[in-house]
Amino acid sequence: MLYVSTRDKQQIGMSFKDAVLTGLARDGGLLLPAEIPQVNDRLDEWSSLTYSDLAYEIMRLYAPDIPSAALRSIIEKSYGAFRHDEVTPVVEVGPLSVLELFHGPTLAFKDVALQFLGNLFEFLLDQSESEMNIVVATSGDTGSAAIYGVRGRERIRIFVMHPNGKISPVQERQMTSVLDANVFNIGLTGTFDDCQNIVKALFNDLEFRDRYKLGAVNSINWARVLAQIVYYFYAAFRVMDNSGADKVRFTVPTGNFGDIFAGYMARRMGLPIDKLILASNENDILTRFFNSGEYITGEVVQTLSPSMDIQVASNFERYLYYLSGEKAGCVCGWMEDFSKNGRLSIADFNPDGIFAASSGNTAATLATISRYWHDYAYLLDPHSAVGVEVASAFLSEQAPMIALATAHPAKFDDAIRQATGEDIAHHVVIDALEDMPARKEILPAESTAVAEFIRRRIEAG
Repeated sequence: MLYVSTRDKQQIGMSFKDAVLTGLARDGGLLLPAEIPQVNDRLDEWSSLTYSDLAYEIMRLYAPDIPSAALRSIIEKSYGAFRHDEVTPVVEVGPLSVLELFHGPTLAFKDVALQFLGNLFEFLLDQSESEMNIVVATSGDTGSAAIYGVRGRERIRIFVMHPNGKISPVQERQMTSVLDANVFNIGLTGTFDDCQNIVKALFNDLEFRDRYKLGAVNSINWARVLAQIVYYFYAAFRVMDNSGADKVRFTVPTGNFGDIFAGYMARRMGLPIDKLILASNENDILTRFFNSGEYITGEVVQTLSPSMDIQVASNFERYLYYLSGEKAGCVCGWMEDFSKNGRLSIADFNPDGIFAASSGNTAATLATISRYWHDYAYLLDPHSAVGVEVASAFLSEQAPMIALATAHPAKFDDAIRQATGEDIAHHVVIDALEDMPARKEILPAESTAVAEFIRRRIEAG
């Protein structure tokens, strides 16, 4: 299994190990497997596997250069940190099933990938006796999940940028209360898109990138997507077994397109997914694209679901690569136009029918949280509520709906109080953060300022 860049016209492949350590391709593109394994004939035997065993079967198809025993050990260690035996359990709630992705150390779906990636990095760096300086942009949950995945590790430092004052207080405390010497939190005076642009600028500065051994854990890193593919299979097997259906639908609240792209890859592998429903909040650039063929940036709107307050979806380029027929030259042209003009229009856009898309605003989000609490005694966080609200228009008797619950509601207690009028969103992990000391550096949203901060911290040892 080799990996290629979405922008490399030569399609020169690299190994899984190199793809993971590279993160963002050196030409600015995103890495993808040169071939997608087809697993239709393995679905029956996989359907009863435990989460860890299923993860091993899927991941080994994409990571043949990781020894089997090492891969099993990394997976077991990663998911042994979760608070639920099933890792990502499925719960029947009203008219749909909820895939709970928040049982990891930081109570967010990012833990599923970042616990795995942290342990994978440690294995690879120990093998090569080298070190890595991870640079992360976060709209809330990625940062804390990445920090908990690598805190205290000897060969790794992590620099996490978040938009200062634009994430929930709980999300900020989860990051800034980690005081390990290898963890650096940066509050940028800008938006998440500014954070994301700075990460890409630092990686595209090849001299700086090589000198300071930068690594990526944002969803630009293929290993993030790979780890997320697993729970689509796991959830689909359980819902199809319980319902007798032979296909399912998923609704995914998304801003960066990474989570739903993992579902797209699962379908291309052979998982019987009837539809992938993309759910946006007021920052609906992706919804507008799938409904019009035009990808046009606007102003970021601050909402109750801050992890989706994004205008430029960093994983969207991976989908464009497949939409183009795997033509890197076409992708290069599209991305150049988008970089110059803030818009991308695809003539004769004809979606393949896998995706549907809609959006839910703040009022709808609050109403959905309230309704599901009062009708079903089930509490949704505001991101998950966006997905559930959008899902209601796409329910089908032939294909049961699975809604991704991406975070524990305790991370967004203010939104829960607004929706229900009650102080009911609690978790022991969150409550313990309240009086903990915190540390962060506030910097302007400029790549030079961030680069200088990183340089000084690395050179100081």
